[in-house]
Amino acid sequence: MGVHGHLQGRRAAQRPVGPGRRAVEGLGLKLSVVVSSHDRPLRLRWLLNALEEQTLDRGAWEVVVAHDSSDSQTEELLRAHPLATAGVLRHLTFEPGPGPAAKRNAAWRLARAETIVFTDDDCRPPADWLANALAAVERHPGAIVQGTTRVDPDELAVRHHAPHARSQEVTPPTAFAQTCNIAYPRALLEQAGGFDEALPLAAGEDTDLAIRAQSLGAQLVAAPEVLTYHAVEAVTLPARLRETWRWQHLAYIVRRHPQLREQMPLRLFWKPSHAYLIPALAGLGLARRHPLLAALLVLPWALVARPSYGSGPRGLARAASELPARMAVDVAETAAMVRGSVRHRTPML
Repeated sequence: MGVHGHLQGRRAAQRPVGPGRRAVEGLGLKLSVVVSSHDRPLRLRWLLNALEEQTLDRGAWEVVVAHDSSDSQTEELLRAHPLATAGVLRHLTFEPGPGPAAKRNAAWRLARAETIVFTDDDCRPPADWLANALAAVERHPGAIVQGTTRVDPDELAVRHHAPHARSQEVTPPTAFAQTCNIAYPRALLEQAGGFDEALPLAAGEDTDLAIRAQSLGAQLVAAPEVLTYHAVEAVTLPARLRETWRWQHLAYIVRRHPQLREQMPLRLFWKPSHAYLIPALAGLGLARRHPLLAALLVLPWALVARPSYGSGPRGLARAASELPARMAVDVAETAAMVRGSVRHRTPML
């Protein structure tokens, strides 16, 4: 089944809570913050609490959340949060199933401001985030404005101590135009048609939109002062291996936008470590008969893939102990790339 057929027959019903765009015109609104959420009520609460502390006048912005959470906690939060009771927060409730592209599209179309600021439910912006965002979009009318994303300083300990921690850091501008911290003119979203809902998971739909928008003449500009913080999640190795499968759809994005190969090692590999993986696996197979040759084949991959915990003995020992799991993840990711290459008829590893 092709990627465009994946969602046929399973588009979720959505139920808006709060007035629609045509019912209440957002006079004075400058920014609409749009969030796609799924089963992260605590993280979403922290995001909403951070938005509640924004220094930008509340008459200048609103929040629209689209979620398909499986429990009642998210719905209860969105109805009872102070931003909701103040009329600043509205939300859309989906039946379980749609990907972030469909939820973001529904949310920005419900939004009332002429600038849409996308962020994620695992982000926590400082109090000046929206004020800085508004200043940046006013300096660059008509442009896509990308801010900075850094690891949440309150969660650095998780990153340093959990072996499979994940987070996100973005120094703008990037070719991938991540939606954790980026602003679009509403008119540009309408002209581009929004996110491609054929993509069933979070796997490059933000990059695809940005490239299509730029092909219409829009500029992607950096606003480093528009800073947000990204959560750190500690996941188990089995969970990390399972989630790699979604990356098969990156081949679809690369096929549609071959210029992305300029960002890829040798125009083929998704990550630098993937380029060294096959020689490393061959080296492991030769370890008993040719240990020196095996070490030479494995070493380049190990140097690229190893985590950094400092140059002391304990840090180096910990990094070495995590290499087998890192190799398992690289193997799983490469397998997903191979499947995507076949499915979407474009080579990518």
